[in-house]
Amino acid sequence: MGKFLTEFKEFAMKGNVVDMAVGVIIGGAFGKIVSSLVNDVVMPLVGIATGGLDFKEHKLILKEAVMNGEEIITPEVAMTWGVFVQNIVDFLIVAFCIFMAVRFMNRFKKKVEEAPAPAPEPTKEEVLLTEIRDLLKKQADNK
Repeated sequence: MGKFLTEFKEFAMKGNVVDMAVGVIIGGAFGKIVSSLVNDVVMPLVGIATGGLDFKEHKLILKEAVMNGEEIITPEVAMTWGVFVQNIVDFLIVAFCIFMAVRFMNRFKKKVEEAPAPAPEPTKEEVLLTEIRDLLKKQADNK
């Protein structure tokens, strides 16, 4: 059991798993923002453009509800295609936002990669070997 827990700890603490967890959490928060953008900004504009059409309310009734006065005996069976359209719009906006974010990050990453890296400092061994080489060359020139 100890080996299992050790392996699990190594797996869970790897950088990729932690990065993925952070991504999922941020993605959840981002999803709320995008849903608000779609529901509160985009869909009202689509409604105006389509003459006040609210997609969420549209459905295809397959079987009418059975009523006894005000009491519902059997609820209606319906395909809520308007909600489906709403979800497609949500997806397209999320996909576009993610595309723009990845595009921005790739451009930023490319600029960082294009910047020349500073020359590394020589190691102590390299400095010592250079000094030895220079001394040997100086001795050979004096002979």
